[in-house]
Amino acid sequence: MNKFICNENQLGNFIDSLKKIILNKNIVVLLRGDLASGKTTLVKNYVKSLGILDKVTSPTFSLQSIYDNNIYHYDIYNKTLDEFIALGMLEEFEKDGIHFVEWGDKKLENILKEYGFNILVIYIKKIEDKREYRIGS
Repeated sequence: MNKFICNENQLGNFIDSLKKIILNKNIVVLLRGDLASGKTTLVKNYVKSLGILDKVTSPTFSLQSIYDNNIYHYDIYNKTLDEFIALGMLEEFEKDGIHFVEWGDKKLENILKEYGFNILVIYIKKIEDKREYRIGS
């Protein structure tokens, strides 16, 4: 398991490692961390690192944002997993690209694995003005 501790200005090293793991695969990246831990900041910096100029904001109320290069961003904080599924959102993961899911819990992870999706889990923990990023599976 890879672990990085950095502030937002140092996030590039972690994102470079993340890009090597993702390698333009079709993948669902589950982002786990407390409120304000930096889940959206990670997605924003990942998108920016690709030279994409799209404005990245948390899709808390819209549930999904779509950016260039087949990058999808979901926030299921305000939805139960059953609501997310009832809205047909699992089918969205069938689209080619990278799917970042804020608040993707173990139950969602298990469902996605059952359906054969490629999953990556990133744990984010606040440490004063820095964040600890741990990559799991």
